[in-house]
Amino acid sequence: MPKEVQISLTPKQAHFTESHQIHIAKKLRINKKEIQGIKLLRKSIDARKKVKILLKYQVFFNGEKHTERSYKFPSQNVENAERTIIIGSGPAGLFAALKLIEQGKKPIVLERGKDVIERRKDLGIIHRLHEVNPDSNYCFGEGGAGTYSDGKLYTRSNKRGNLMEALEILVFFGAKEDILTDAHPHIGTNKLPKIIAKMREMIIDCGGEFHFNTRVTDIISKNGAFDSVKDQHGNTFEGKHCILATGHSARDIYELFREKNWELIAKPFALGVRVEHPQTIIDSIQYHCDIRSSYLPAAAYSLVQQVRGEGVYSFCMCPGGHIVPAATANGEVVVNGMSASTRSSRYANSGIVVSIDPHQLPNFEKDGAFTSLNFQKSIEQKNWEIGGKTQKAPAQRMTDFCEGKVSTNLNKCSYIPGLTPSSLDEVLPNFVASRLKDGFRAFGRKMKGYYTEEANVVGVESRTSAPIQIPRDTEKLTHPQVENLYPCGEGAGYAGGILSAALDGIRCAERINHS
Repeated sequence: MPKEVQISLTPKQAHFTESHQIHIAKKLRINKKEIQGIKLLRKSIDARKKVKILLKYQVFFNGEKHTERSYKFPSQNVENAERTIIIGSGPAGLFAALKLIEQGKKPIVLERGKDVIERRKDLGIIHRLHEVNPDSNYCFGEGGAGTYSDGKLYTRSNKRGNLMEALEILVFFGAKEDILTDAHPHIGTNKLPKIIAKMREMIIDCGGEFHFNTRVTDIISKNGAFDSVKDQHGNTFEGKHCILATGHSARDIYELFREKNWELIAKPFALGVRVEHPQTIIDSIQYHCDIRSSYLPAAAYSLVQQVRGEGVYSFCMCPGGHIVPAATANGEVVVNGMSASTRSSRYANSGIVVSIDPHQLPNFEKDGAFTSLNFQKSIEQKNWEIGGKTQKAPAQRMTDFCEGKVSTNLNKCSYIPGLTPSSLDEVLPNFVASRLKDGFRAFGRKMKGYYTEEANVVGVESRTSAPIQIPRDTEKLTHPQVENLYPCGEGAGYAGGILSAALDGIRCAERINHS
């Protein structure tokens, strides 16, 4: 029978894959000739002492077959099949569309923004002119918020669905196979757009439809069930089912639900800042070295600290990355992070955020389901005012922020619109700012050198997840007041990243097939 074995190698040894069989044979105490084949199952880095690469292999012996991964998308013509409307072309919407085709149903994908190529032009306008297109930006457009903000693929939950199936679908459409084995898989913002475009082309080739620049302005129900949607141009799209996969920043959809008296729930979310270090500092801390080996990737970190009963933690850590403007409207400043596949930037950035319970906010009795959203908006708008009513982001050196000083000058930064030396205490409420300060000091004790004046703290990181949840039946997955309307993915409050959103899209599509 095949055996599973884990070997621990130096980064240089791990780089030369042709030698891995020798190390496996030595670990198993057998002759290398007895090995018929090997299959990598998992790759991770252990940097607790000396840096080691951990490789878990499945080993095949004489007479045993080594099966290669061979996922093939089961395409078929669904042009005249039963129609399902999908609002949003992020990972939830795209993976739902692919699963519907597999099940013999026709997806009609409506996307408020532009395709991945045209969308990139609007990102450039944000950087250069500080003007935000409310339908085409880092959050809206083909591929959703993850397309141009990093492309990390790991999820903490193993209960959301078949993780390997989702990863193999991405490989089928062009992702590198190493995402199937890396402990923290990452595609990168330079590679993900091409993969998404291939998905769209497959959906269209199979008879599905894509409609860009199509913002849904009304969802129509009849006799308590979904009937159709209307867009900003007055067009009507009909279907038997509707998957609502609009992403965590589609505030107009929440407003539409309020107008219709459809149930919404105030949801906990997180708010904080994005901190950026020189990548060399993070490398030296994590790899215990002065200069990172060429055989190692840019170092990452994951941090969490309880401060007065609330979690302060790192979010969307981007080694070798950039800070980007993630506002979805003029009059607000929001920051996020991204990395290209090479992770070759001189900077390492991460969100550092505080968990917020809407029930503890002062306006909960008045604002109800919109408590978190209104709080989020007020911080982003204040950030814009303090930043000079541009996309320049208020910032301080980390040590100045923690000591309550406005920085006389800032470190160089990857954020293209630019920084404004400011007091983030004027942007963030005290219960957030004080916890962040304690969190940074605690992180400095855990990672010697992390707490430093060489790091910038940039405001604000506020789009970690949806501030509102759209409820759905636990079995049917439909909204309790609208049959055949499936709240889905991050925007509905059921996912927190590319992979978990994709899996939720698949789950909703599968539920439609059994309805």
